[in-house]
Amino acid sequence: MKQPFPFSAIVGQEDMKRAMILTAVDPGIGGVLVFGDRGTGKSTAVRALAALLPEIAVLEGSPTNAAQAADHPDWADPVSGKTRRVPTPVVDLPLGATEDRVIGALDIERALTRGEKAFEPGLLARANRGYLYIDEVNLLEDHIVDLLLDVAQSGENVIEREGLSIRHDARFVLVGSGNPEEGELRPQLLDRFGLSVEVRSPTDIEERIEVIRRRAAFDTDPDAFLKKWRREDTRIRKAILTARDALSGIATPDDTLRDCARLCMTLGSDGLRGELTLLRAARALAAFEGQSTVSRHHLRTVAPMALCHRLRRDPLDEAGSTARVTRTVEDVFA
Repeated sequence: MKQPFPFSAIVGQEDMKRAMILTAVDPGIGGVLVFGDRGTGKSTAVRALAALLPEIAVLEGSPTNAAQAADHPDWADPVSGKTRRVPTPVVDLPLGATEDRVIGALDIERALTRGEKAFEPGLLARANRGYLYIDEVNLLEDHIVDLLLDVAQSGENVIEREGLSIRHDARFVLVGSGNPEEGELRPQLLDRFGLSVEVRSPTDIEERIEVIRRRAAFDTDPDAFLKKWRREDTRIRKAILTARDALSGIATPDDTLRDCARLCMTLGSDGLRGELTLLRAARALAAFEGQSTVSRHHLRTVAPMALCHRLRRDPLDEAGSTARVTRTVEDVFA
């Protein structure tokens, strides 16, 4: 199997890489939306991050990557109870995928050959405990968006059709990417992404040259390139694992909670999802940086990616949502 481009070898795009690392530290953040120019490494980063993550233990033969017998769905064939370690699943949801392919459907072949009514799992079953990646998420058909919203909220895929009544776990980190020039994302789905980052084509000529140099080196001799960057990728992997272990012990002072609330109130963020995601991302960053307490540094770093996609449009402000959040952070924390 072809190895993906090393995560640590991606040039620039620091916000995108940081957002993906934070979801690896705390999958409960709610996924990442990466919007920006074509050819800026969005897909490369998703696959590179997956290669960094540790293997997971799954029951042999489990169609939903169940870790233990209690999680194995009762509609699936029995399993032996043996476990094996597999890479963290990263499942692509292509544009044009049918609803049956996404959520699963009646196994027609089994019905015709054996006369049995059985369920054929879809992409959501395969993505359980891993990542679901949607390129050009803004072009996804509305009815697929609706079912993703339901599953993302409940963590469970429920199928009621053709005499089948099926449900199974479907907990995954949702990663979407797209080019805003090709269409906007429905607000309901936009709000479901915990973090959002904008990526742009490099404007510095030296940075562009370095991108070309590394890509050419990877394509010419992938083994040598992977060996060169293995140590740095290993360092990031260890930091993610250490941060996961430390996450529950990260202290959150009352002043930090007040900062979160003030920031969201000043920005006019609807609901409370902004504060909750902001705090969660800040805790993940503190853990990744080896800190024991969330500080304003962490809030300041993650605020744009946690809040910029939750703002109402201001026709009188042409600065853009990221600039508005950054400006507001500086005013509130002054």
